[in-house]
Amino acid sequence: QVQLVESGGGLVQAGDSLRLSCVGSGQSFTSYAMGWFRQAPGKEREFVAASTWNGGTVNYADSVKGRFFISRDNAKDTVSLQMNSLKPEDTAVYFCAAPPVGAPYYPGTAPSNYPYWGQGTQVTVSS
Repeated sequence: QVQLVESGGGLVQAGDSLRLSCVGSGQSFTSYAMGWFRQAPGKEREFVAASTWNGGTVNYADSVKGRFFISRDNAKDTVSLQMNSLKPEDTAVYFCAAPPVGAPYYPGTAPSNYPYWGQGTQVTVSS
């Protein structure tokens, strides 16, 4: 059974940084892309960042470009999201996600392309 577990969320002030981590188990994610999404209250889940297994393709939402950075440690089945210069509008529950076995090299930004999800970690940025 595939499991993804996020950690690292919290309450910070605008301008601060946070680092989220996600550890996968149940299958090896070494050869697959992994992504981060977020969902604010009353809003749909939205794409934040994704990286192919080798970092050859890395993509960010326009709203986080230059502030958020995704990285992965394939030996540990871990993907991280370094979030800098946080803004109140970054407040959301953040989820890591993985595509199914056999997925394309880069599954894109649609949440529907990622069937495996963690439970989420809350990030709250105060002004």
